[in-house]
Amino acid sequence: MTDTAGVSGTAPGNAPGAAMERLVEVVEHLRHRCPWTAALDHAALLEYLVEETYELYEAVDDVARGGARDRALVDELRGGLGDVLFQVVLHSQLQAEEGSFGFAEVAAGLTDKLVRRNPHVFAADGSLRTATPADGTDPTPPPVDGIVAAWQAAKAQERPARTSPFDGIPHHLPALAFAAKTLGRAGEGRPEPGAGRRAGSDGELGLELLALVRRAVGAGIDPERALRRAVLDYQRDALDGA
Repeated sequence: MTDTAGVSGTAPGNAPGAAMERLVEVVEHLRHRCPWTAALDHAALLEYLVEETYELYEAVDDVARGGARDRALVDELRGGLGDVLFQVVLHSQLQAEEGSFGFAEVAAGLTDKLVRRNPHVFAADGSLRTATPADGTDPTPPPVDGIVAAWQAAKAQERPARTSPFDGIPHHLPALAFAAKTLGRAGEGRPEPGAGRRAGSDGELGLELLALVRRAVGAGIDPERALRRAVLDYQRDALDGA
């Protein structure tokens, strides 16, 4: 019911304004004229959001693994992006009907956040800085670690109530993603400066992880639950020792 892969979009490089306005308009019409869409609420949409997100993840990974010139894979990616965007617009429409906010406020809030968290690119008023690292015009570009630190500092100022480094990590993440995010927040597992990505590392690590899963299954252990519990214990111990 949420497949948008067959919908034609604007040509590459065109301004998205008109296309986005039409999308918001179409979703609003669906809410008023389609009984199925009209019956949806935030809770009912969760299963579709999760499904579409995983499908998009797969489409991105397929293209990243060498399918950038495969038209079918690129089309799957475009369609997957559209399906997730539909979820965002539809959730925004539900809130607009409650008189809370609409898609325009969602987009504006995201834009403001990106400007605020990237002071190496944008001035405080939102204008572009005259010299930026990416285009090579900045004679002393900030190191990547400095950019990440500035992002995290801005994020901390936005949400002062969050006092733990693990605050905001969704507990419903798949266990592996949950573990990686937790270790990242704790400052563990980051590559050493200057360390290149070792060829074949994905495949080798994948085989090691698969072996662990095989071991768990053979022992009658749910590997997802085991890892999730281990991550929660790690977070608790880290906070107790802070």
